[in-house]
Amino acid sequence: MIADALKMAVGTLTTVRVPAPGVIDRRVAGGAMMLGPLAAVPLAAAATVIVFLGELIGLPAFASAALALGAVALGSRGLHLDGLADTADGLGASYDRARALEVMRRGDSGPTGIATLVLVLLVQVGALAGAIAAGHGIAAAAVAVIAGRGVLSLCCARGVPSARPEGLGATVAGSVPVWAAAVVFAVLAGAAALVLPWWQGLIAVALGYLAASALLARCVQRLGGVTGDVLGGCVEVSVAGILLALSF
Repeated sequence: MIADALKMAVGTLTTVRVPAPGVIDRRVAGGAMMLGPLAAVPLAAAATVIVFLGELIGLPAFASAALALGAVALGSRGLHLDGLADTADGLGASYDRARALEVMRRGDSGPTGIATLVLVLLVQVGALAGAIAAGHGIAAAAVAVIAGRGVLSLCCARGVPSARPEGLGATVAGSVPVWAAAVVFAVLAGAAALVLPWWQGLIAVALGYLAASALLARCVQRLGGVTGDVLGGCVEVSVAGILLALSF
């Protein structure tokens, strides 16, 4: 089960080629969401290498940050960024739940989605540039990318419904025990406290989870639950929150 869960996590969240899982059921799906941070390690490694090289050759901090986050987006097929844009379009389209979900399903980005995407990316890049200037850009990039995927277990915890009867959201919604989601948070917060000033690491992960929780609550209220797009949106706002806390 763990092997299938890891294959699903890596295959879904990154462009790394892995064999297809032997089976995908609720247990495997829940395990995949819990292993999201582990699957993101190659993305974090790429981001930290770019930040390190940027510092080595004297690139402006903003340029290094943009290249690092661009590599993460490329390594994840832009999956979460697309989810963020679609979620923003859905939430901004109509107070009618069915209409909002239809807008999200179309996949093309409207003005609300594009504006949200640009603003969140500006926050992420600017905050990572601040962390680089403050001297802990490498740690900030790693923590943001890895802990940002940790919120997937929160978004798929028991009690969080799916907005649709089909799709990725339906497969993973409610598949993670609450205690397991709490363990993922504790592990990530503890790891962040080891590689950064302990208080800053804890605050960063907590702020990332708080940002994702706010978007998740709004989507459950407006859409009736989560979709694959909502999961992606929660990851991106979580990354932004984590980087903001580490930007000084």
